[in-house]
Amino acid sequence: MARSQVFNAADNFKAVITTAAWRSKPSWMLVATKDRTISPDFERWYAERAKSHKVEVLGASHAVYVSKPKEVAALIEEAASHAR
Repeated sequence: MARSQVFNAADNFKAVITTAAWRSKPSWMLVATKDRTISPDFERWYAERAKSHKVEVLGASHAVYVSKPKEVAALIEEAASHAR
């Protein structure tokens, strides 16, 4: 799992962002209902705030791609099918 985390490029912190992408582009949010790192209630709130297509995965931990890989893949495929 450590290999899935990569260092952020320093230039990313210098970027000027005028509008958050989630304000104008569709987004998808997976709520891991057994997440003990980020509250599932916060995850739901984030999804609502961004008007994301929300999918709740029962029993999913914070490392949802490990605990529920099929559900993660299905969400990615769903989002990709709506890409323009």
